[in-house]
Amino acid sequence: MGRLDGKVAVITGAAGGIGREAALLFSEEGASVCVADVSAEAGERTASECRDAFFQQVDVTDAESVAGLYEAAVQHYGGIDVLYNNAGISPNDDAGILETEDEAWQRVQDVNLKGVFLCCKHGIPHLLERGGGSVINVASFVAILGAATSQISYTASKGAVLSLSRELAVQFARQGVRVNALCPGPVETPLLMGIFGDDPEAYERRRVHLPMGRLAQAREIAYGALFLASDESSYVNGSTFLVDGGLTAAYVTPE
Repeated sequence: MGRLDGKVAVITGAAGGIGREAALLFSEEGASVCVADVSAEAGERTASECRDAFFQQVDVTDAESVAGLYEAAVQHYGGIDVLYNNAGISPNDDAGILETEDEAWQRVQDVNLKGVFLCCKHGIPHLLERGGGSVINVASFVAILGAATSQISYTASKGAVLSLSRELAVQFARQGVRVNALCPGPVETPLLMGIFGDDPEAYERRRVHLPMGRLAQAREIAYGALFLASDESSYVNGSTFLVDGGLTAAYVTPE
């Protein structure tokens, strides 16, 4: 028996990083998975490595594309039980507030915040048709803590996702839909490592604040999402679900 037997999950941003690990893990645990991403080649590869999955290309900033994503999942599997709204970006030109250009700000907001809004808007009705389900919106530890090494648009977008998730959790709770914000700490993904680039000092600047002394692995975050997707979390709703290795609990860390 898998922890997600009989469930249908739609995972955005599933071509790589945490989303890819979640697609593989959810599939291992019995779910049928719609692997959704803007990147077709990598998305198809992820789907091909799952036990039961198909790939659907999606632009999460486009309402028609998002609505089509869920229609495709319903046509393929007959319904949807889990929305894992994982797609997000953190480009190198998202810096501090004095340096970030308007265009860079808006690009991050469109993917990270508008994308979650559209996925909830068009996805939750399908959960309601099933009598309930789980929505997992990816926020971040930066929605809780401030950082002098700022990525202002990313931070603002994740704070908004956290607030949006709380509101939806309250709104839909009595209709059987649970909404939680998954807040990872720093994760060793191409997205984050690309920010560090070839500067080891940029990584060390952050590593010193990590109680466990290392970045998370993508699979460790995916296990948190697995819990929220499963019936094991049936009374977990509106939570700020931190998987951060103790980062948000830290004041002084070991040397």
